[in-house]
Amino acid sequence: MGDVKGFGALIIGDEIIRGKRQDKHFEKLREILAARGLHLAWVLYLGDDRPRLIEALKRSFASDDVVFSFGGIGATPDDHTRQAAAAAAGVPLELHPEAEARIRERLASLNRSITQSMLDMGRFPAGSRTIPNPVNGIAGFSHGDHHFVPGFPEMAWPMVEWVLDGNYAGLFHAHPEAEAAILVWDGIEGLLVDLMERVEWEFPGLTVFSLPSMGSASRGRHVELGVRGTPEQVPLAMREIESEIARRGLDFDRK
Repeated sequence: MGDVKGFGALIIGDEIIRGKRQDKHFEKLREILAARGLHLAWVLYLGDDRPRLIEALKRSFASDDVVFSFGGIGATPDDHTRQAAAAAAGVPLELHPEAEARIRERLASLNRSITQSMLDMGRFPAGSRTIPNPVNGIAGFSHGDHHFVPGFPEMAWPMVEWVLDGNYAGLFHAHPEAEAAILVWDGIEGLLVDLMERVEWEFPGLTVFSLPSMGSASRGRHVELGVRGTPEQVPLAMREIESEIARRGLDFDRK
């Protein structure tokens, strides 16, 4: 991506891994990024397992990626993300003054007493910055280019947008990208490899993709064959592909 950092996601929780809840973060994060001309490079699903979380975060901290982590930042025994982030970064957990203030405000508004477990939700890896929570005020946190938000979608998604708009606006739409494809009817993916390789060689930086399908009662067997890249390259590459597909005697429709 050149000077544009990659974007990754950690989606954390036994409830997702064990099928008690269906993940909604992947598709929404993809949508939020796409609206800003950005895209995901990777997504990793993890259960509430502290050693695995530490290892995963060590790897991502060592990268140059911008990473959004969803879930596990509460204070119940099955929440390990804050502790894992601190261990992976090699720093202690510290009670963040701003996070503490928001917690105290929230509890005061509910006429509830301060408890240690509630204050623990404001303990972040040393050097972290807070991410405001527009729903209940209990902050998330950023450490470097890693941003940790709750698992609740109604809280997490506006927090992600706040982080992007406040920290990475300079990356928005920096590398415009286009995509186009055709459906090759009765195509065999393996017999199209030479064409795909040739197009990628002729158009450096362009990505060729293929998605084979066995078809259905309403749609026959086909291969979706397309390209992704700069708006200038895509139509030229597709013209080349369509010409060659026709030369091979195969029928196709533009997608």
